[in-house]
Amino acid sequence: MVNAVVHVELIGPEPERLRAFYTALFGWDSPAGAPVAAAISSPDAYSFIDPVDGAGPVAGGIGGGPGFAAHAVFYVGVDDVDAALRRAEELGGTVVLPPQRNEGGGVVVAHFRDPAGNLVGLAGPV
Repeated sequence: MVNAVVHVELIGPEPERLRAFYTALFGWDSPAGAPVAAAISSPDAYSFIDPVDGAGPVAGGIGGGPGFAAHAVFYVGVDDVDAALRRAEELGGTVVLPPQRNEGGGVVVAHFRDPAGNLVGLAGPV
């Protein structure tokens, strides 16, 4: 094992609503009924997210500093951060961090909370 990110989990009180949200936002297919430990999720409510064609490996980062709230977030790569953020709001998400341009990395990022309150990042081209 190389200590890479190998799994992302989104847990909330209404898993059906979360599945519908991410299916509508990103096209993720995640049928319920996947095996799971009872301490993680109701067994009949858990699902695996089937990889989207062309999906690549997951990368990670560590940062922050004084004045930054501690949190964990995963980023979903999208073609248009503004459009994905608007769609997230239309589906019941809440903007936490509006689009920010990373000049050094040539990327735009944003954060939103899904309907269950999970923090999710978006990343796309400038």
